[in-house]
Amino acid sequence: MPSFSAPDGVEIVFDDHPGDGPAVVLHHGFAADARTNWDAPGITGHLVDAGRRVVALDARGHGRSGKPHDPAAYDAPAMARDVSALLDHLDLGEVDLVGYSMGAFVSLEVATRDDRLRSLTLGGIGAGALPRRDGGTGPAIDREAVAVAMEADDPSAAQGGGRAFRALADATGADRQALAAVLRSSPHRPDDVGSVSVPVLVVAGLDDPLAAGVDELASAFSRSRLVRVPGDHMSAVGTPEMVDALLRFVTDPGAEVDS
Repeated sequence: MPSFSAPDGVEIVFDDHPGDGPAVVLHHGFAADARTNWDAPGITGHLVDAGRRVVALDARGHGRSGKPHDPAAYDAPAMARDVSALLDHLDLGEVDLVGYSMGAFVSLEVATRDDRLRSLTLGGIGAGALPRRDGGTGPAIDREAVAVAMEADDPSAAQGGGRAFRALADATGADRQALAAVLRSSPHRPDDVGSVSVPVLVVAGLDDPLAAGVDELASAFSRSRLVRVPGDHMSAVGTPEMVDALLRFVTDPGAEVDS
């Protein structure tokens, strides 16, 4: 179980599957981990079968990694630094960075501050990842409601969007106090997404309410491709359409956005 210490001392655990070419780095969504988000739906296996090196981390607060209960440990810049520290730890050059849901928000932050990306894939998010014109940010979910769902003794007390995330947390045996802290960290959206010059794949389920405004998100990048796949926020991952779009994109990112 390889791991390293993040700049602030939190242990970050990752899986490293050998292969050729630029590594594909996978960052999972909220309340999931590398194995439930990527291995179980078959995405890791498809990438490995294609001959690619695949590195998938468990984000802080999730899976096998360290789980502080302080919301200050989970702001987007800190989580982005974990990804850059992973690239440093493995001495990786160019990588194809893939993030889903929370992992997509973090990956977008990485793309604005780390020049080692060959491409960027953002899954399960929409215009909520962009700064609002009034200078605020549009959250994709009611973070406090989901935090309360995480802390409830009775899972049936979870309301609205909190139900699915609470069910996922219970299924994975997650540290729910750590997940509540993630949600209570300061919301942050990078204001310089226009600086992202690498090819970007934006992919979202057709029935995913958390990806509202996905067309606007895709249009924020100078070189991007938008793909809609069947399913909602939880089920879109691992659909044949998503796997096909991802494999085609990371094989030749430039051709996919410039054709």
